[in-house]
Amino acid sequence: MTTFVVTPIYALAAAVIYLALWMRVTALRSSKGISIGDAGNQELLLRVRQHGNCAEWSSFILILMILAEGMGAPALYLHISGALLLIGRVTHPFGLKANNAGHPLRYVGNGTNILATLNVMICLGVNILGL
Repeated sequence: MTTFVVTPIYALAAAVIYLALWMRVTALRSSKGISIGDAGNQELLLRVRQHGNCAEWSSFILILMILAEGMGAPALYLHISGALLLIGRVTHPFGLKANNAGHPLRYVGNGTNILATLNVMICLGVNILGL
């Protein structure tokens, strides 16, 4: 039986970020009386995308991490991917701006998540190939 030790740490932290972003969406929906969609409200659209981006990247990377951990990937590499995931999830919402597609924090958020993905993909590949 495999015991997962590393990935749950980052799953918990990502869940906290996810819930914080969800609360921001829900609070704005409530204050504006918007039940579904964004009703053309740019601020709500932005918050929905910040939350959605977190859900997309976090779930993808965490699935890869748990697979890699289950295959025996070294903890150091899992911690690297986990740390990069969290850096990306914390910075990206601050860099996601409707009027500035090139905001530096958006690049940090996307870049760290791409690096996290590549790192854990290498871990999976090494284990699959038995290297």
